[in-house]
Amino acid sequence: MTGPLPRPPVALSIAGSDPSGGAGIQADLKAFSALGAYGTCVVTALTAQSTRGVTHVHEVPVDVVRAQVETLVADVRVDVVKVGMLASVELVETVDELLRQGPLAEVPVVLDPVMVATSGSRLLAEDAVAAVRALVTRADVVTPNLPEASVLLDEEPVGTVAGMSEQAERLLALGARRVLLKGGHLGGDAAVDVWSDGAGDPVLLHAQRVRTSSTHGTGCTLSSAIAALRPQHDGWLPAVREAKSWLTQALRHADVLDVGAGAGPVHHFHELERWRTSSSAGRAPEPRVFTAR
Repeated sequence: MTGPLPRPPVALSIAGSDPSGGAGIQADLKAFSALGAYGTCVVTALTAQSTRGVTHVHEVPVDVVRAQVETLVADVRVDVVKVGMLASVELVETVDELLRQGPLAEVPVVLDPVMVATSGSRLLAEDAVAAVRALVTRADVVTPNLPEASVLLDEEPVGTVAGMSEQAERLLALGARRVLLKGGHLGGDAAVDVWSDGAGDPVLLHAQRVRTSSTHGTGCTLSSAIAALRPQHDGWLPAVREAKSWLTQALRHADVLDVGAGAGPVHHFHELERWRTSSSAGRAPEPRVFTAR
């Protein structure tokens, strides 16, 4: 991908479904739409899930996952892929194969190595970790949080930004092309992520931490935002920066949704919330629009 497209990009999410709408396929499609991409999806798992947790997971048979992808790409152009929950060895290996061959072989991929939900529910079989490590080498960007990075590297989670930078470098050595290591688990007043692409020293991305319990689907949302924005930028890091800034605002406006009794969702359409608020005050804001280039 060499530059912004002259049309809205088409983004494909390959992930699990979340009935509560805050994570998974539902979060991905909301983020795609909010950020100017046309969203498509392939469902890998059905979950019984709310803001309080996951009570059941039903994996979609791999032949159905394969049929979804092949039927879609035979007709619809795909400019970028986001991969989320894959659940099992068979699903990981099937998606890996589909991304390495055929029409998706040259399409940029953002991999969110989903292992555990915000609520603490396990979303990846333990014997599938090795397959995810192999999939990491196909992704253009991998976006683990600290627990996920520790699993991928088979080492203890780190507790400092310096340790995060070191782990990001080790993920590159594992075969990742680019890494966004998310530091939300560190705590503190700042939300610091580490970007590393092997082209120089790791880059620290800072944002003010938003004090909210509405954090359901933050990982899904960030990775899908990066995917949606990449075709609209000349490189990955500008897309990552904008995605992080946008997510911070989605967290800042999240509590107004008041969804569920557990960890609520972020507000993917917070910019429309600004429109509603501004309209009631008799003034017009500047809504996000996609500009063809």
